[in-house]
Parts: sequence; structure tokens; C-alpha cells
Amino acid sequence: MRMWRLALMFGVLVGWGGNAHKTEASAQVHKERAMSVARGSFQVKIAPADVSDLGKQAELGRMTIDKVFSGDLEAVSKGEMLTGSTESTGSMAYVAIERVTGKLAGHSGSFVLMHNATMTKGDAASGALNVTVVPGSGTGELHGLSGSMKIIIDSTGKHAYEFTYEL
Repeated sequence: MRMWRLALMFGVLVGWGGNAHKTEASAQVHKERAMSVARGSFQVKIAPADVSDLGKQAELGRMTIDKVFSGDLEAVSKGEMLTGSTESTGSMAYVAIERVTGKLAGHSGSFVLMHNATMTKGDAASGALNVTVVPGSGTGELHGLSGSMKIIIDSTGKHAYEFTYEL
């Protein structure tokens, strides 16, 4: 099933502008937050799920996602993925939402990741994958989290991540 292969392949701020004449006190309040990078690996289980009648008519796929992250992000996630393909061209796409719960650099809480990806003719390198933190989704000590995640899959199929974030 092509959707299944796509799912496995992908694992599945604009600065606050301001007046140039800010006072020194104002500049201290609006210090830029430093970007941090978290790295590690994750295990993922993707399983087919029931598709709605509309999804069946549109020949879409639906999957559940279960992940366990290790490294700088010690967490688990649960999510759902919708997939679509075009048989005539081999193009594929997916969108997914997952809630991640655990610790990031020692800070506990949860946040939501949003995925969108495309792939042309079965070649993952020809497509694009974006995984970003949903703004305002951070809870607990992860309140205010923003960032994006790069998913890396090596030749043996092992999954790793590089998460560039601000907290």
C-alpha cells in the first residue's frame, strides 16, 4: 500500500517588529530568546485506522501514530495521519497532528506537532516535510514553546530528530 510506505518514510517567527527608538528598558524586556537544538532518536508505530465514508470516497488513508522519543526530548506522542495519493503520477501527501508529552531539556509538559509532507513518484528526496509546533499549544513548563522538527531516517530505517526550538 503506497500510503503505508509514505507514512514509514516520513516517520512521520516572525520577530516582533518595533520602533527603532525603543528605550533601553523596553529593549531589555523584549530580549530575543535564544534558539536551542534538541537531538535524539524515536521509535514509531503507525497503524491503519478506520476511514470515514467521505475519506473512502476520496480514496484517502488514515493512520494512528505512537512514538517514543529519547535523547534531549524524553517523551511519548499519540497522533493521527491522513494520507492521499495519485495513482497516475505516484505523487503522495500526508498531514498529521500529534500531542507530545514528556520532558524537553528538563522542562515538563506537552505540545502539539503539525506535519505536512509531499512526495513525487515514490522519491522522498523530491518532496517536502514540515513539522512545526502548533503556536500556543505548550503546557506546563513548555508553555510558550515554538519551533520545528527535522525527521532523519537512516539507511537502516532508524528514526532520529533534530528539534530547533525556543522556550
